[in-house]
Amino acid sequence: MPRWTRDMRPDAGEAMNATPSPAAARERGDEPALLQIRDLDVHFGTKQVVSGLNLALRAGEKYALVGESGSGKTVTALSILRLLDGARTRGQVIFDGRDLLPLPERQLRRVRGREVAMIFQEPMSALNPLQPIGRQIAESLELHEAMPRQAAWKQAVALLDRMGVAEAARRAGSYPHQLSGGQRQRAMIAMALACKPRLLLADEPTTALDVGVRAQILALLDALQREQGLTVMLITHDLHLVRGFAQRVGVMQQGQLVEQGLTAEVFDHPRHAYTRALLASLPRREVRPLDARAPVVLRAEAVSVRYAHGGSWLRRREHAAIEDVSLELRAGETLGLVGESGSGKTTLALALLGLQRMAQGQVSVAGIRLSGLNAAGWREARRKMQVVFQDPYSSLSPRRTIEQIVAEGLTIHEPELDAAARRARVVDALADMGLDAEMLPRFPHEFSGGQRQRIALARALVVKPHLLVLDEPTSALDISAQQQILGLLTRLQAERGLAYVFISHDMAVIAAMAHRIAVMRDGRVVETGEAMHLLHHPRQAYTKLLVRASGAAP
Repeated sequence: MPRWTRDMRPDAGEAMNATPSPAAARERGDEPALLQIRDLDVHFGTKQVVSGLNLALRAGEKYALVGESGSGKTVTALSILRLLDGARTRGQVIFDGRDLLPLPERQLRRVRGREVAMIFQEPMSALNPLQPIGRQIAESLELHEAMPRQAAWKQAVALLDRMGVAEAARRAGSYPHQLSGGQRQRAMIAMALACKPRLLLADEPTTALDVGVRAQILALLDALQREQGLTVMLITHDLHLVRGFAQRVGVMQQGQLVEQGLTAEVFDHPRHAYTRALLASLPRREVRPLDARAPVVLRAEAVSVRYAHGGSWLRRREHAAIEDVSLELRAGETLGLVGESGSGKTTLALALLGLQRMAQGQVSVAGIRLSGLNAAGWREARRKMQVVFQDPYSSLSPRRTIEQIVAEGLTIHEPELDAAARRARVVDALADMGLDAEMLPRFPHEFSGGQRQRIALARALVVKPHLLVLDEPTSALDISAQQQILGLLTRLQAERGLAYVFISHDMAVIAAMAHRIAVMRDGRVVETGEAMHLLHHPRQAYTKLLVRASGAAP
């Protein structure tokens, strides 16, 4: 049961003279709301994306807003701080007695970051690529807390350390592109919490994190909420996360709040059909047996990636991001690659694709050895292997339309197609992802995170590759869309004999998709085996920890 439902009221003898505590007031529900959203409408042009939304958050409360991609969750959160470009907003957003919507921009800047902070869904697009992350965290302390630069830097390092960033002092000097997805997300959380805000808007704060670190971050947010009376609005598609974290939950569908209440009551006795459908959408294992005669699509032998770091060349040291990894993958087979953020999963994927110039060892794809290729050889190899990156916003060009993005591979690899045939292929690829032709002239920023990920999948599959490297392909998707994408990938694999390297921190997704699993830690594969056997009978202590934290094994 949620902690806040425990009866903490004074007894009848004390009630006459005692002043009710804030905790007791929250329990009775009569404490003034810290945040009230009244009759909120949001329009983009003629399209209404949020309609008549009403909700209230009391101080110290943990509230979760859930729903599918495009349901209006993120738009609602961005409306609170007026961070929506080109939107028409009506209604009221009352924070601590002040309506934020009509506030002058100068006054609103004092609220942003200091009183109300936000963790954005895609840290790579939210962090400044030209500044070290420590400087970005320190900057907010200097601006809002008038902290001296040196003290702000020390505080930034301490915040990174508390977020679980290894070697925080060194990582504070790193730029966003030098960090893993999970490390960037933790840096974003550190930045949001730097000035100890009263309200935290957390838009998918654990999307890029593995199960172990996700539990640590949620425990940290829970501790901060108790210690500082922090109010949290959690925006997520992860219903398992909501059950363990939030006191109350609201369910959004097509811009409307269709159900809300105590988390336990909504989960155990959902009233709305949409809520029941969400709760029923869980990854299902539909892995088809591998043909013993299937040809080898990917073979990697002794792959290593080492980086040099340090000041002068005399003091430079080598850091092994990947150490002596060998693997083999057949047509129609899925290899699940799991491990903590920073364990080397994405670095290995880039090495397998020939995108990591520091890589050593031998890699062959569909019979093509990647070392020593000329331009024509690389063009042929690229057609046989494609990748879907973890962060769809940073991997899709903001200056190109959806039609241009998806058609780019066809322009390079099938130049003989005329414009009509190319468009037909693009429309078919989008339709496979559940997207329609109306989006062809639009741009990536006009879509939700889940929709952008499906566009990225369409772009990869339109050239009909042999090997698809999927780096957290469902991390931005709600659970119903996730199951649809997993089912689609399973069907396409059976029809086309696709080989997948499937990278994920979600062991439940890996259990639903993988024939085999390889577990990575500190740049090495520490355990590998048939998926179900490994999940039921892990040998290594680290693998046991991952499986236990995720609850993936029956």
